[in-house]
Amino acid sequence: MNAITVNSAFEQHFSTAPDITVRAPGRINLIGEHTDYNGGFVLPAAIDKAIWLAAGKRSDGRFAFYALDLNDNYVSDDADTVFQDRHKWANYLLGVISEARKDGLHIGGLNVVFGGDVPLGAGLSSSAALESGTMFILNELFQLGLSRMDIVRLAQRGENNFVGMKCGIMDMFASVISRENTVVRLDCRSLEYEYFPFDAPGYSLVLCDSGVKHTLVDSEYNTRREECEEGVAVLKQYNPGISTLRDVSLELLKQHAAELRPVVFRRCKYVVEEIARVQLACAALQRNDLATLGQLMFQTHDGLNLEYEVSVPEINFLVEKARENPAVLGARMMGGGFGGCTINLVETAGLEDFIETTSAAYLSKYGITLKTYPVKLTAGTSVIS
Repeated sequence: MNAITVNSAFEQHFSTAPDITVRAPGRINLIGEHTDYNGGFVLPAAIDKAIWLAAGKRSDGRFAFYALDLNDNYVSDDADTVFQDRHKWANYLLGVISEARKDGLHIGGLNVVFGGDVPLGAGLSSSAALESGTMFILNELFQLGLSRMDIVRLAQRGENNFVGMKCGIMDMFASVISRENTVVRLDCRSLEYEYFPFDAPGYSLVLCDSGVKHTLVDSEYNTRREECEEGVAVLKQYNPGISTLRDVSLELLKQHAAELRPVVFRRCKYVVEEIARVQLACAALQRNDLATLGQLMFQTHDGLNLEYEVSVPEINFLVEKARENPAVLGARMMGGGFGGCTINLVETAGLEDFIETTSAAYLSKYGITLKTYPVKLTAGTSVIS
């Protein structure tokens, strides 16, 4: 998929050339899992898997969208009201339009054709890319004067308020704000951010898609949040300045471990240590110490598995295979948990062997054909033409 493909589809579908074409990338998160809702840090980056959107104004005020990969159409009933649609994919575009209008921004009629190569269901945030790309187009076509962070916030509001998924801001942020060959540390409390180099000749990042996604993810996600909040409520008695686990030191947590339910202590310990690991990872990147970064990734996985308890046997198997491979510096589960992908830092010279041996072992163990995605770190959402 590329700009030429979506532009051609736009011309065929609407019998005119698009006014604008935009690339909105998916994302990875190098380290910093389940830290966002605890006021901590994350370390994401945009990747070379993206949604491409071709768009043009229309004079009747209505909205017409064509999902190229799905061969599916949406056309609004009128120009004034934005409703949730039975085409669930259309709600990602309608949501940002709805939120922009709530802010008093003028959004006229719009035609959009989109398609992409962000693997669906792999945790690479195709939905956030679609929302961010749509909001980027609205800003450009209707001269809304929004900053990139304004676009990020509106894209998140579209998913929270219209689609109904109470996600954090990281996915949209990474899709819009990223730079090539860098990761970006986002402070999820203040939304301040800083870029760190990831220009690592001789090393590759590769995602291994387990092909499993357990239905526990939503209910357990809410439970983990509640357990973290329970820990904060207890610890706040000893330091009123504590509002999230971001404010908790490991020493304070251990001092009051007996006052916490064992499961709550484990959850809090993981989060406090993971917030620290993000900072250590940034320091390692600054000195180009990829070996330390890899060890931090393994530590994150062990915490996610044993303390936060959001991993599954299939994911653990993939990480253990990575740990056994001398070409792998680090590996961990990526995302909310209970399935999805592992992210692996691998010597490029050993990448082909890593993929072959891991795929063969996974097929033998689980009967699942492993999908693998080597990724490069790219710039965020941008106008192509």
